[in-house]
Order: sequence, then structure tokens, then C-alpha cells
Amino acid sequence: FSLLLFSIPSQMFAAEENVDFRIHVENQTRARDDVSRKQLRLYQLYSRTSGKHIQVLGRRISAKGEDGDKYAQLLVETDTFGSQVRIKGKETDFYLCMNRKGKLVGKPDGTSKECVFIEKVLENNYTALMSAKYSGWYVGFTKKGRPRKGPKTRENQQDVHFMKRYPKGQVEIQKPFKYTTVTKRTKRIRPTNPS
Repeated sequence: FSLLLFSIPSQMFAAEENVDFRIHVENQTRARDDVSRKQLRLYQLYSRTSGKHIQVLGRRISAKGEDGDKYAQLLVETDTFGSQVRIKGKETDFYLCMNRKGKLVGKPDGTSKECVFIEKVLENNYTALMSAKYSGWYVGFTKKGRPRKGPKTRENQQDVHFMKRYPKGQVEIQKPFKYTTVTKRTKRIRPTNPS
């Protein structure tokens, strides 16, 4: 009887050791994070093919913006534990979204899954934005700055490659991390016992 009692807890611990943490991370990345503080960044997205910046012109989206253009300034908000983001035009307050046909549109309310994109940093250091709702569909533009439909895009196409740039004259909003240096080790003072 005692042998059976000792074998059960060891089996329970063995099952806990085989837990794959990657599954937990994957599940957390898919779920929306309403608990953590949202990270908000302001930058422009430079299109590799058009040589211009993405613009959110209300309901219309293009990649014809010059450096520093007011419609090319984008507020990028983190959405989850992973690299999911929502992109909003600073001037228009419209969100960059992809509808069910794969067309890029601007929407005043960015709460739907159509307005969430997964940021992928590619080997060539460009960034690609894949739709979180329609997997495999990317934000892309032609040489003339016109949006490409999601189903016609692939990760390896130059049409979907973007570079993050701060607006002209804009300095980084976040303060850089400050390191503290320790000059010498301090001794811990112990309280004296009154006798």
C-alpha cells in the first residue's frame, strides 16, 4: 500500500515536467491582452516598393506620403502579449484594417480583429504586417502606392516590406533605459540588541 502511495505523486510531478511552455505562449499571443498597459508608439511606415510612407486618409489607404506628412504619422498600439498591433492614423483617427476581400480600408473603430496585424521582422530587417484574422494576407502596396489585396501578397514579396521611421524632426517619444552603476558594495547594518 505504501508503494502505491509514493508512486502517485511521482507520476504527478512527471506529468508537470512535460508541460510545453511554447503552447502557453502561443495561446497568450492569440488572446487579446486587456490587462497589460498598452505600448503606444508614433512612427511612419516606409514602403519598399513605392518609396513613400503609408497614409491613412480616412477610409482610404495609400503609400504615397512624403516624409513628415501629417497623414503618414501612425500611432501603433500593441494589442497582445505577442507582436500584434493596431495602427491608427494620428491625423484622421481612423484605423488601418483589412476587410474580408483583402482590401485595405480605414475604419473609425479599431476593435475588430480585421484591424489587428502581426508584426514580423524579416531577415532583411524590413517589417511585414500580416492580418491577424486572415492568416497569410499581408499589408502591401504597388510601385504607384496603391494598396494590394491581401490574397495576392506573400511574405517574400517586396510589396509587403516596410521600414519604421520616426517622422521628420521627431525625436524618440520613449525615454531611453538608464543604467545605474554600482561603485562599491555596501555593508548591511545589523540592528544592535539592547541588553
